[in-house]
Formats: sequence, C-alpha cells, structure tokens
Amino acid sequence: MAKQSIFGRIAQLAKANVNALLDSAEDPQKMLDQMVRDYSSNISEAESAVAQTIGNLRMLEQDHAEDVRNAQDWGNKALAASRKADEFRSAGNAADAEKFDSLAKVAIQRQMTSENEARAAEPNIAAQTEVVNRLKTGLEQMRGKLNELTAKRNELVARAKTAQAQTQVNDALKSIDIMDPTSEVGRFEEKIRREEAKVLGQQELAASSLDAQFNQLEDLGEQTEIEARLAALKSGGGNAAITGSPASPAAKPLAGAGTVDEAEFDRL
Repeated sequence: MAKQSIFGRIAQLAKANVNALLDSAEDPQKMLDQMVRDYSSNISEAESAVAQTIGNLRMLEQDHAEDVRNAQDWGNKALAASRKADEFRSAGNAADAEKFDSLAKVAIQRQMTSENEARAAEPNIAAQTEVVNRLKTGLEQMRGKLNELTAKRNELVARAKTAQAQTQVNDALKSIDIMDPTSEVGRFEEKIRREEAKVLGQQELAASSLDAQFNQLEDLGEQTEIEARLAALKSGGGNAAITGSPASPAAKPLAGAGTVDEAEFDRL
C-alpha cells in the first residue's frame, strides 16, 4: 500500500494543472523549480521503494535456491545411505543394513521438506517478479516525465524572459516616439519651425523696404533734374540746355505740385 500511495502522488503531480499553478505564483520560474524538486523527491521515494521490493525478491530467490540445493544434497545422501545399506545386507550384516536404511529415510524426509519449501516459494517469487517488473517500468516512465517537466520548465522560463525583454524594448520605444506631438522631440521641432518662419518673414520685410528705398532714390533724381532745367531756363540757357540734357525716365507728377490744368499751357 505504501508503494501504491507513492505512485498515486506521482500520478497526481503529473496530472496537475500547470497553467493554474503558474497563474497563482508570484514568480513562475521559482514555481517551476519547486515542481521539478517535488517530482525529483517523489521519484527518489519511488526508487527507494522499488529497491526494497527488489531486495525482498532477491532474498526469496536466494532462499529458494538454497532449498533446491538442500533437496539435492539430501537426495544424494539418501542414495548413498541406501547403497551402503545394500552393501551391508549383501554381506549378511543386517544390523548395519537396517541402520543405513534408516539414515536414507531421514535424508529422504529432509529432501522432501526442502522440495516442499522450494515449491511453496515459487508462486511468491513469480508474483514478486511481476511486481518488480511493473515498478521498474513505472519508474522509467516517471523519469521520462521528469525529463519532460524539466524541458518544459526551461522552455517556459526562456519564453518568460523573452517576453519580459520585448516589453522593456516596447516601453523604451514608446518613450522616444517622435511622432507623438506631446513628446519633447515634437515640441522641439515645432519651436524650430516657428524660428524658421520668423526668419522668412524678416527676409521678406527687408526685401520690401529695400524696394521702397530704391523708388525714393529714383523720384529724387527726377526732381533734381527738373530743378536743374528750370534754373537753366531762368538763366537764359533756353531750350538748348533742355535739349542738350540726357534723356530722362518717363515723367512723374511733381511732389507737392498738385493737379496741373492743361488750359494754362494754352494761354501762354
């Protein structure tokens, strides 16, 4: 019964819901390691029980072999005593013949006792041999299950470490996601864009101001030429001074002259 209870505990452990155990464990690796240790401990108990059963079988086999030898020895002694009695009887020594016949009978009786003991042990030996064979087979199966459990433990631990590493990488990538408008990188990019737009605005403003300055210079040059020609007319230079002057750009209204009445030219 003790051996059956050992195998019963092993069977229950082998059929346990590993996923449920892992879900309830704070550290899956420690839980798996504990399962391997428990299974190994139960296998050690089973090995001890199987070894004891094998030892008992070997003792039965030794006793049986001894009974067989004793039966053979007593048979040989009975044969030797019977022959000796026949020799004495042939020689006419009835007393010694009777004595050795009595010894032969004693030897035969002991031979029968040994044979009976040997035959009585044979069914028990056969049954024990069958039990030992089953226990050996069960023990090998248990060792195979331990190998499977150890391999599964290594696989699950490796998968757990891989998942943990992937989680850490994903968390790291999320922290530096440049597409996230709320991230530091996004805010820095927006700041640079504003600075670039400000520079473009300053350049455009500077270009507009420069064009206005050139237009003022052109107006000033024309006004200067008009004043010079008027001064030449007043000094008596006449039209020669006017015609002799270089060609000027298309006339523009004089600053401050107001609207010119063309009829005033007709009265001249």
